[in-house]
Amino acid sequence: MLVTNKNRLIEMLGAALQGLAQERNLGDAPPPRLERPKAVDHGDVACNIALQLSKAWKLNPRELAQALVERLEQQPGYGDLIASCEIAGPGFINFRLTNAAKTAVVQEVLTAGAQFGQLPSDAAPVSSAMIEFVSANPTGPLHVGHGRQAALGDALANLLATQGIKVHREFYYNDAGVQIANLALSVQARLNGLKPGDAAWPESAYNGEYIAEIATAFKASVEYKDDLEAIRQFAVAYLRNEQDIDLKTFGVKFDCYYLESSLYTDGSVAKIVEELQSIGKTYESEGALWLKTTDDGDDKDRVMRKSDGSFTYFVPDVAYHTSKWNRGFEKVINVQGSDHHGTIARVRSGLQGVAQKRGWDIPKTYPDYVLHKMVTVMRHGEEVKISKRAGSYVTVRDLVEWSGGFTPEMTADEREHALQRGRDAVRFFLISRKADTEFVFDVDLALQQNDENPVFYVQYAHARICSILTQWGGQVSDLKGADLSLLQSKVSDHLLRRLVEYPEMLTDAAADLAPHSLAFYLRDLAGDFHTFYNADRVLVDDPALKLARLALLSATRQVLDNGLRVLGVSAPAKM
Repeated sequence: MLVTNKNRLIEMLGAALQGLAQERNLGDAPPPRLERPKAVDHGDVACNIALQLSKAWKLNPRELAQALVERLEQQPGYGDLIASCEIAGPGFINFRLTNAAKTAVVQEVLTAGAQFGQLPSDAAPVSSAMIEFVSANPTGPLHVGHGRQAALGDALANLLATQGIKVHREFYYNDAGVQIANLALSVQARLNGLKPGDAAWPESAYNGEYIAEIATAFKASVEYKDDLEAIRQFAVAYLRNEQDIDLKTFGVKFDCYYLESSLYTDGSVAKIVEELQSIGKTYESEGALWLKTTDDGDDKDRVMRKSDGSFTYFVPDVAYHTSKWNRGFEKVINVQGSDHHGTIARVRSGLQGVAQKRGWDIPKTYPDYVLHKMVTVMRHGEEVKISKRAGSYVTVRDLVEWSGGFTPEMTADEREHALQRGRDAVRFFLISRKADTEFVFDVDLALQQNDENPVFYVQYAHARICSILTQWGGQVSDLKGADLSLLQSKVSDHLLRRLVEYPEMLTDAAADLAPHSLAFYLRDLAGDFHTFYNADRVLVDDPALKLARLALLSATRQVLDNGLRVLGVSAPAKM
């Protein structure tokens, strides 16, 4: 039911409960909660408050439910909202809404348009939030794991924005450390004429063809000289640009690119270590500096500074998250691979030490994490383990091009359309499962244009409605005057119920950091539409009935468009 209708019914139930409690001196009652019955035949909405209170109030739950219903029926506006209610089972109260209450969602969608389902900023649970995602080392092209992060992080950012939250997207570049040193050595080896497999090829070097591309570009640059630092700087800049191109192809933009190296150059890492030492959060052992992470629930203490004087990788992470808090982001979400699970306790422990030193009130669960599992890519019925370009993994660019049927021989327009199809498929597929489940990406399925392809199924529903509206030829604004009382079939009722769920689904998905819920919802909405379309002809001879059904379809099209936009997927008018 619409949020406004839901709130009205909760207010009525609350008033009825309060009146009954006062009359019988029964004590306080919790706020009543409403839920959707699993079986449609049980009504539109249900409440189990009688079962909750029966023991405390020492009343039979069915008798309590009956008394509550009798009081509820006396509430002003009851008849406008509720057509009937019945007591079921041990004490459930099942409500059936009036036709006017159920169809009100159509006009609400048509009026709100692209804003339907969104909360204003003054209703936001927090004013602002930062989402850090992708954060790939600039040591190679983006792989499919980064693609899953990009899809999840961007959709999550859009999802939080629907709740009135100002969202900041950030990419953290790990441009310092051993991996960057290995990158420079790899390029230097290529410059010296070596290649993977040669006896003198460095064991820790990267083997992808992109290393040769960097070496060729460096040799052609005015900066060319056999200097490892110059090679490092060039290679990092080259790969950052390559990653930016991939992200642009994927339709992802960031508000800030934060460099790990800056945490060393501005003294942040050294300052954090000094502060943690000053409050007794560390100790020396075996020539290393240890952080007392067991004080904060970790299974063992962790090394911060190794015996050779270098810092372990989580130390700059503590400095980085100190920066996040210091910049005013009280809500921070990190989207990372599940291999980062071990760093969570260490980062949070370090932050608690910083908070103690600086007098900050950082929650112990700060930051939040969305950890995703691996993606397996299948193509032509076989698992794809490597790409020629990357050498050891499938890149995001590969996946987008394969999923869109992209070929270099296409015209410019054909290439753009292929990349759009590929981007839509990759985004939708990678969001369509819970992040903490492993995912098999089937390229062959992404290329299919039938009901088995979930993104095609949803997009086709949108395109089909656009086609019907075009065939009608009228103005959508005329649909606001439609007589919606004519929508009385079971299939239209299912579609109305699904539309009503959209705002609350967004709120729940945002609170649970679960963008996959939106993908599930859109598939269900598309299914309800296709069922309606096959059962109830829309462009009928009866003008009033035609307008009512067109209004319902126009509202459905709008919600499909809104939801796809949150996922970062296009809503084509033609397919």
